[in-house]
Amino acid sequence: MLTFLKRVFIKPTSTVVEEEVVPDGETFIPTLPDGVRLYAVGDIHGRADLLRRIHTLIAEDEAETSVLQRKIIVYLGDYIDRGDDSKGVIDLLLDEPLLGYERVFLKGNHEAEFQDFLVNPTAGHVWTQYGGLSTALSYQVRVPGRVSAEQRMRELRDQMLEAVPQNHHSFFTSLRFRYELGDFFFVHAGIRPGLPLGQQKPPDLLWIREPFLTYKGRLEKMVVHGHSITELPFVSHNRIGIDTGAYHSGHLTCLVLEGATRRFLVT
Repeated sequence: MLTFLKRVFIKPTSTVVEEEVVPDGETFIPTLPDGVRLYAVGDIHGRADLLRRIHTLIAEDEAETSVLQRKIIVYLGDYIDRGDDSKGVIDLLLDEPLLGYERVFLKGNHEAEFQDFLVNPTAGHVWTQYGGLSTALSYQVRVPGRVSAEQRMRELRDQMLEAVPQNHHSFFTSLRFRYELGDFFFVHAGIRPGLPLGQQKPPDLLWIREPFLTYKGRLEKMVVHGHSITELPFVSHNRIGIDTGAYHSGHLTCLVLEGATRRFLVT
């Protein structure tokens, strides 16, 4: 089955989207239950300013329509690291929720690495290489100097355990690996093709890229994910990717689903 890529404008956000088109018309059309609108937010990575903006766009979008039976926001993980206000992101999510919405918080690989570091400080060498130091700074923690690398990671871990508020620790431990609704499967990174959704393993849900990203076959449900950065939201017949590299691009993407329709809000 031949496929090709096209770029299309999807209103009302006038956002260009990279979309894979199946010419033979065999595309599966996923839907949500009637009366439900779902907003899926991509990787935030410490950009509290963009999160606040996307919340404003969601509220404005919802205000333009009639009353809905259910309003849901799914956050796809990677709240922390890289950007300069990881603490502010968690504060905003916990202290300033959009009222009237069911909220689903998924775990990203960066939250998993951070939690591993809090248990095992030797894991800090990986966490700090991929943006963890910016998270430490957002909690007013400074990396110790003039000590061995091993001692530095132990001291950094101890400071983070003390500096991170308890409600933030609770938030990290409460994160889910997956969420399903209607014909959609929401996850941070993706799934292992060929393995039933009920048998998917956390490492793949958090980390996978290949063979998921280039898989052309049918999947049980349309997979909505982040983790793999693209300049534009990506739509194909089996997945929708919405990590548009917010921490450096300034573009945080939110997918809006209702019935069989989809559109995007982008900062």
